[in-house]
Amino acid sequence: MRIISLNANGIRSAANKGVFDWLADQSADLVCVQELKAQGPDLTEAHTRINGSARGDLFAHIHWAEKKGYSGVAVFSHQAPAEVKAGIGVSEFDLEGRILRADFEADQWGAGVKPLSVVSLYAPSGSASDERQASKFRFLDVFYPVLQAWMQEHQQTGREFVICGDWNIAHTEKDLKNWRGNLKNSGFLPEERAWFGRMLSELGWVDVYRQLHPNATEEGYTWWSNRGQAWAKNVGWRIDYQIATPGLAACAQSAQIHKASRFSDHAPLIIDYAL
Repeated sequence: MRIISLNANGIRSAANKGVFDWLADQSADLVCVQELKAQGPDLTEAHTRINGSARGDLFAHIHWAEKKGYSGVAVFSHQAPAEVKAGIGVSEFDLEGRILRADFEADQWGAGVKPLSVVSLYAPSGSASDERQASKFRFLDVFYPVLQAWMQEHQQTGREFVICGDWNIAHTEKDLKNWRGNLKNSGFLPEERAWFGRMLSELGWVDVYRQLHPNATEEGYTWWSNRGQAWAKNVGWRIDYQIATPGLAACAQSAQIHKASRFSDHAPLIIDYAL
């Protein structure tokens, strides 16, 4: 199973840069997209369908934001989900279109494969203002119990989970270039990093890329500011993740970050799992 995650920074903009042509060549089973910056009436089939070659076409399930040109997440799959759930029951964030969960039942991906839930996540950024940082902290407060409940569901039922997306947090010093200069900036604040660490150590979630590449630094970056020469000089951050339950994480075979072509200020994160 190949799973791809990408913050598109505008799905229509990324489409114009060739992202759907690229995705059509990837033989992906699941694609999670964040920051669509579009609503239903803005989208055509060209934005909601990926030609999937031998694996079949992938079709989008979307949770868009109430505000036009803002946020929004999608899960593309060639298997039809048994259920799609938008949001987490908190209107402040659900109206921003930040979380979409697609549930697949046992054996949908092959005999003996456990039930699987795939989540596309676009966590808030706090870099714009103190008010947005406060909103980000509120999101982290309400999302932690959701992560706890999903892990409990995994433990009780065997359902595997993978949460793909832009978490807007660089967890460790390995995950951004100028970590010393960002100790007081959103995305690398001690409180954010501690929250991320608790999610892994206390709840048992696994950072799949870091599991496969424990010592990766610059090669692991997934986002570069559009300011200055950040992309050219690889002054980046690793803020896009696939966070999985332990059983699924143990199936991960390889991970790569596609940088040969650029569709957004983020790079696609590609992980292959042997189910």
